[in-house]
Amino acid sequence: MTADRPGPDEKTTTRGTTTRGNAARESATHEPLEAAMKQNWPGGLPVGGGWVETAATTDVIFPYDGSTVAAAPLGTPEHARQALDEALAAAPAMAALPSHARRTALMAAHDAVAASREEFERLLVLETGKPLVDCRVEVARTLVTLATAAEEVARLHGETVPLDLLPAGEGLIGFWTRRPVGVVVGITGFNYPLLLAAHKIAPAVAAGCPVIVKPAPATPLATLWLVHLLRSSGVLPPAAVQLVTGDVEVGRTLVEDRRIGAVSFTGSAAAGHAIARSAAPTKVLLELGSNAALIVAADADLEAAADAVVRGGYYASGQACIAVQRVLVEEPVREEFLSLLADRVKGVTTGDPRLPGTRVAPLIDEAATDRVLAWIEGSGAEVVTGGHRDGRAIAPTVLSGVPDGAAAWDEEIFGPVVCVRPVPDLDAAFAAVNRSRYGLHASVFTRSLATAFAAIERIDAGGVVVNEVPGFRADNMPYGGVKDSGIGREGPRFAIEELTVTKMAIIRP
Repeated sequence: MTADRPGPDEKTTTRGTTTRGNAARESATHEPLEAAMKQNWPGGLPVGGGWVETAATTDVIFPYDGSTVAAAPLGTPEHARQALDEALAAAPAMAALPSHARRTALMAAHDAVAASREEFERLLVLETGKPLVDCRVEVARTLVTLATAAEEVARLHGETVPLDLLPAGEGLIGFWTRRPVGVVVGITGFNYPLLLAAHKIAPAVAAGCPVIVKPAPATPLATLWLVHLLRSSGVLPPAAVQLVTGDVEVGRTLVEDRRIGAVSFTGSAAAGHAIARSAAPTKVLLELGSNAALIVAADADLEAAADAVVRGGYYASGQACIAVQRVLVEEPVREEFLSLLADRVKGVTTGDPRLPGTRVAPLIDEAATDRVLAWIEGSGAEVVTGGHRDGRAIAPTVLSGVPDGAAAWDEEIFGPVVCVRPVPDLDAAFAAVNRSRYGLHASVFTRSLATAFAAIERIDAGGVVVNEVPGFRADNMPYGGVKDSGIGREGPRFAIEELTVTKMAIIRP
């Protein structure tokens, strides 16, 4: 889903402190971190039926100022092996759990998250550094995901099959049901830790699968709390939902175990490809990110399109797999559109993510910031606005004329950067979108129904959005990509289908 989300092969990093940002924006007073950060779950890791203490911890850092939020438990391969053994032992009980119990557990978690909504939002701001507005959206979407997964339990069923299409099948009764695929390993990214964990855990529980989740090393806290809430329902087998943190060896231990049923990973294409190779022949679901394109047709509402690029390019400080990165504008309206866009970008507020008005804050760590700035400098493009540090953050940036071959155009930049390029016509725009090795979401702004349907038909992506940002995602819809953007689909209904297998019954009365 992103080139920079930590996966099982990425080690925990230590993030240092750099120059403070704009003093006026940082002058607001806030709760001290130790007061804002309340640990609402037991210590250690939720492995087996209890919580296992770890010998080591790792600091979770607030990206805005480099301060320590909390010391998180650091797992080991031994913890991973223990979790696997416990999950396998729990699999029969989990598969036999009646539908009403699975639904009850998911709704109990939903209600518990809803009851602590503001605390979850504050915690997400601290561990991810995302602006508060984006963390509020994340919690709201997590609630939808949990509730939708609970509803989908009632729709997990099979069908009868007419076996007498062949003469040998005359007199036979045939039907199929869906059965759990087995133990699920879910590996998530740093940018939406609570929501991504919900998209791994909730469908697994709904399908009747034990699940072991491995959060990104930088952002384990909200996921620990969510797992605790699910385990506290009193409905699921004790080891139905577990969590293990750790480094490359922990991830490798989980995904290479041949006893598991599926791996569901959100992260970089490189890490996803490595997981697919390591896990084979185990089923893998990969959500691997993109460099989302937005096409502005000559007949588009240019003001609406410019608003959309700002709304869709800088949310979560650009750390979103379907944030607007590439903008392809038909040549006749390029200058007008670029002027409208530049004016709007200047109004994007950069600063403290705890403030409701902030839209861009520091990236997850200094290494990510250095990489994005290097990509801007190496793009060979005109910097229309931004392109520099604003305190610890990167000022919202617009680049014009980024060529093919530049990382800022070809790869997922995962920062507050939008690249604008003119195209002579829509055919050239569609071709440019499709030349990318990614294909998650793309969008087109147009007043023409013919152009809208041409985009839907011709753009090679998992989703095509008309007159809205490519970052639009309803959590109940099928979500995933093509090419290097991954394989499989999320959204509870579709993930549940991925995490179950058909079982055919053939009966001669």
